[in-house]
Amino acid sequence: MSSHNFPFSTGLSGLDEVLQGLVPGDNIVWQVDSIDEYQAFVEPFYKTVRLRNEKMIYFRFSRQNALVPDDVGAEIHRLSPHLGFEAFITKIHDVIEAHGKGGFYVFDSLSELALDCYSDRMVGNFFMLTCPYLLKLEAIAYFAVLRNYHSFHAASPIAETTQLLLDVYRHKGKMYVHPLKVHQRFSPTINMLHVWEGDRFLPITHSAEVAEVLTSVSGSVLETASYQLGVWNRMFLQAEEMLEAHRRGECSQQKIEERFDQLLRMAISRDECVLRLAKQYLSLAGIIEIRKRMNGTGFIGGKSVGMILARAILKKIDPRWNQLLEVHDSFYIGSDVFYTFLVLNDCWWMRKKQKDPKTFLDDTEETKRRILNGKFPDYIVKRFSDMLDYYGQSPIIVRSSSLFEDTFGNTFAGKYESVFCVNQGSHRERMEAFMNAVRRIYASSMSEEALTYRARRGILDIDEQMALLVQRVSGAQYGHLFYPQVAGVGISFNPYVWCESIDPRAGVVRMVFGLGTRAVERSSDDFARLVALNAPALRPETGMQEVRRFTQRKVDVLNLETNELTTNLFSGVIKNSPGLPADFFYALDEELSNLTRGSDHQEPIEPTLSFQSIFSQSKLIDDIREMLRILQQAYNHPVDVEFTVNFFGMESYKINLLQCRPFQYKGDSGIQEPPTSLNRDDILLESHGSVIGHSRVVNIDRIIYVVPAVYGQLPLNDRYSIARLIGRLTRLKENPSPKVTMLIGPGRWGTTTPSLGVPVSFAEISSVAVLCEIVTMRENLTPDVSLGTHFFSNLVELDILYLALFPGQEGHVFNPSSLEQAPNKLSELIPSAKNHANAVRMIDLGDWKNAGSLQLNANAYAQKVVCYYETIKAPRAVSTSFFPAGGCG
Repeated sequence: MSSHNFPFSTGLSGLDEVLQGLVPGDNIVWQVDSIDEYQAFVEPFYKTVRLRNEKMIYFRFSRQNALVPDDVGAEIHRLSPHLGFEAFITKIHDVIEAHGKGGFYVFDSLSELALDCYSDRMVGNFFMLTCPYLLKLEAIAYFAVLRNYHSFHAASPIAETTQLLLDVYRHKGKMYVHPLKVHQRFSPTINMLHVWEGDRFLPITHSAEVAEVLTSVSGSVLETASYQLGVWNRMFLQAEEMLEAHRRGECSQQKIEERFDQLLRMAISRDECVLRLAKQYLSLAGIIEIRKRMNGTGFIGGKSVGMILARAILKKIDPRWNQLLEVHDSFYIGSDVFYTFLVLNDCWWMRKKQKDPKTFLDDTEETKRRILNGKFPDYIVKRFSDMLDYYGQSPIIVRSSSLFEDTFGNTFAGKYESVFCVNQGSHRERMEAFMNAVRRIYASSMSEEALTYRARRGILDIDEQMALLVQRVSGAQYGHLFYPQVAGVGISFNPYVWCESIDPRAGVVRMVFGLGTRAVERSSDDFARLVALNAPALRPETGMQEVRRFTQRKVDVLNLETNELTTNLFSGVIKNSPGLPADFFYALDEELSNLTRGSDHQEPIEPTLSFQSIFSQSKLIDDIREMLRILQQAYNHPVDVEFTVNFFGMESYKINLLQCRPFQYKGDSGIQEPPTSLNRDDILLESHGSVIGHSRVVNIDRIIYVVPAVYGQLPLNDRYSIARLIGRLTRLKENPSPKVTMLIGPGRWGTTTPSLGVPVSFAEISSVAVLCEIVTMRENLTPDVSLGTHFFSNLVELDILYLALFPGQEGHVFNPSSLEQAPNKLSELIPSAKNHANAVRMIDLGDWKNAGSLQLNANAYAQKVVCYYETIKAPRAVSTSFFPAGGCG
């Protein structure tokens, strides 16, 4: 049979005879010892395509010489793999999609991808995603890999997925081809070794000649992919050898630094700000130790990097921290594990849709379902099992650590989940709980809230992969409970100055007893201790009565008997915690004791969780303040940290630094004062205290007002309906540009308890400029300033001003009558919501001729906000800053 009878040709008639030609959908992988061997087959292929007057598409990403010249009419796409796998594969798939059905493709050697900081697993993932796509479109494509270069993580997926797999050998000046896999073809000699002679490829039938050729090639038969070290592991193994050689004086410092930089870009980050810190405070030996605690390959993610960097900074600046810090024995699940999980469970194409602003919320529920029911590769399950054996039955926490999480410019605070594993029960039960925790976090990376956050910040298309940080839970066992004594969030710059004696540059801590969940989450029914680090005795509350009301009463702990995280009353926890030095943390209410002494009051006086003893008798506050100062200086930027503290005596404690990230706060240096001669009727609202955000003077275009008196009478189901309605209003697609919106409502925005406020998700209110809470729903309800919580981080990062109104209290003014007289556009914008027009008022100031402009003047340093009507619109002004809004110094 002659080559012209085959649908498509390799350009080599003899090879066509062996392979029975090429057919639409063929992916051909050439295993070679050098790129020159691959070139020998690429050249006749592109020449044949050109003779057929067909288009050849060449993906150029190698450092080697081009396989397809510029002057042969091919469409050449030059790619930069070092910019990230996601961008790389997306670009290739976009080109393929644009071309459509059919087509001829040549790819540079896939082994080059591994050199550009990709692991073998990611090379395998690339092929598993690209090969079937080309097959579906009936294209024909050439690929190459270097023989004996990759582990089974790359070699197996390639061999299993491709249609043709051909080994190429060179021996004594001759070229040989050995078809290892030829899909849907058969002949008596098709899988035999063939020698290339002139235009013919002849099968070698003599055993002596076959054995001579095959035994002469590089690598022995035992060096198969099953035994072969992949590029990733080979790089780290070589780094260890180089380090030993350097210690013996046999390897130059320059080579050590080059390998250090290479490994940083493979496992730590591609972000130049992060790399600057890593090069200054980490070492090659340290990176090798990180690799030893990794499951899988890829990056360890922002949260892991932040924790590692912060610890390294402290120890390098002041050796005292070697003793003060609790030793950590964390493990890191590399980002490649996440990507592989998506590919294996058929979620990648859904993820691709999430990069498009038009379709990013499509199929979120189906994606979540697939992830929560997904399976892990066997080799990863084995690594998970080994890790659990290491921890035994100690409680652990699995934390998100995505590539861009907790980095400069993006925090993703609260967008991704972290899951406690109490880690009790049989090994099988503990394994299932752990893998479910991993699945939950993977699913949270594609949740509506996370995707909306990325869309709002214009980063839907970034290479956001999910690594994981697995940490031993800090604390001790007290009876059947496990928890740390103290947990908290520290911020090196205090944006909430409630007293003139507070120095914002000294920092602030939000502190709780027990697990830190109550420090990072905004509780609807409890309070954390807010500590200004230069004046820890000062409290935002005035008087002992307020202190009693706004103290922490509930504690999050791990219950070892029920194998779950539970919330208990503080009084109950200390009663069931033998060995706990409880008097370090609470104080008896002497004022209340004096008031009840001699009365008929029989109930015991509950202790008040104040932490006052450790503030006055230990050096903890000084140490936390110094820790924040050192880290801010190193980052050249404000930081926030998460930590725990466990005491062994009043002067003996260990601080476990769990997390460190840049704090996205602009700061203030003052703004213009509002007019002093404002008529009371011109003031919409005025607030003193509980102001968070940078100072600003801005015109308000739109107000969404939830009427407290009406909302307070609604049944619970209707309150949830109001919350969803708020989300629809804030997401309206309108022209001209989005309006500057102020949201005013009763109680707490974002509460999970509708009796305490409006239960919106943060994604539903993330586009507003000002968030105002009116304290009118309950007498004992106060806005929770929530410094350090995910809610607070979201406010700060998105530059949303938060303020609280206490109608009737001195310094607070609220004039709702003007809002009630204004036209309500709710029914016009969302006709189906007309039944809620009494509870929700949507007011556009530009359409309300009687109002003039509405100007908001917020001075965060003075803790004062005035919002007033004026007849002449003021310019939209912005404040200057103590610190840069972003960047790494």
